[in-house]
Amino acid sequence: MPTNRSQTAPVSRRTVIRGTAAIGMAGLGMTTAGVTAGQEGGEPAYDGWFDNVDNYDGTVDKRGSDQVTITVGASGNGGAFGFGPAAVHVDPGTTIVWEWTGNGGSHNVVAEDGSFESDLIGEAGHTFEYTVDSEGITTYACSPHKTLGMKGAIVVGDVETASAETAGEGSEPDSGDEIDYGGWFEGVNNFDGTLDKTGTDEVTVTVGADGNNGPYAFDPPAVRVDPGTTIIWEWSGDGGSHNVVDTGGGFESELVGKSGATFKQTFEERGIVKYVCSPHESMGMRGAIVVGSPQADAGYSRGDLLTLGGGLGLVGGLIALFGFGTSSGSSQSTK
Repeated sequence: MPTNRSQTAPVSRRTVIRGTAAIGMAGLGMTTAGVTAGQEGGEPAYDGWFDNVDNYDGTVDKRGSDQVTITVGASGNGGAFGFGPAAVHVDPGTTIVWEWTGNGGSHNVVAEDGSFESDLIGEAGHTFEYTVDSEGITTYACSPHKTLGMKGAIVVGDVETASAETAGEGSEPDSGDEIDYGGWFEGVNNFDGTLDKTGTDEVTVTVGADGNNGPYAFDPPAVRVDPGTTIIWEWSGDGGSHNVVDTGGGFESELVGKSGATFKQTFEERGIVKYVCSPHESMGMRGAIVVGSPQADAGYSRGDLLTLGGGLGLVGGLIALFGFGTSSGSSQSTK
């Protein structure tokens, strides 16, 4: 059973920048010590779990240790919103100890499968423990900061791994079109492809449309537009309060439940922008805006390019990284 206990021991901090380290190491022909694929053939298949986690830079091999400490409130994702390390590989029977830094406000540790959940704590030195017994992958998050990228994973024992090309980021297209969302639309039951709205100055997306076992969808969930197009999200008034939050931090609407409320954003820069409704993301309320041609732009967002940087090398990774943006222009909301 999970236990909570407080300590006064100093908290160590681990600061890693995903992409920067990977790109630099690849450019120099080096590897990162302590980071392992778990088995030969690649990283464990996290199916896009770490897509928006900027302090994830591979799975740290901690096999052979009876106890492993993970920092809660480590530097990452635009502040003290990371778990450090984000992913660890351990043996069955290992005790995981999460230790709070006291930074970034109150955090908790919640398993996606419901196997463990800590209290919401802001106190430095607080700890939460859980012993992992079954082989497999357990993903977890800090509930208040999940959409910012405060996510982690525990790999236990022998697990299936992805190939080196697809490690950690699902690479199969979600639909028959040419756009690869990296598993973003897995579990989104109203997604059936990308709606082409190129040639249109304004596109309206319904917030609170029917989908995901209720009015918990964006409709259409994925659209392709030209640079300079304005997206207007319009609330249906169904399903309670919803918001529209860019996972890359480019924009965020207020939490609204009123029918007819709108939020606008104009997209100038090419790439893929992924967004969610924060309260209902886990139910599948996700969307994406594809700006420009995915063939010309390789179909990747800035966050995806951080991951790809390791394979591109230092110069190529930096060129690719700064060649894309998430969004630009003004936003406006009405209630």
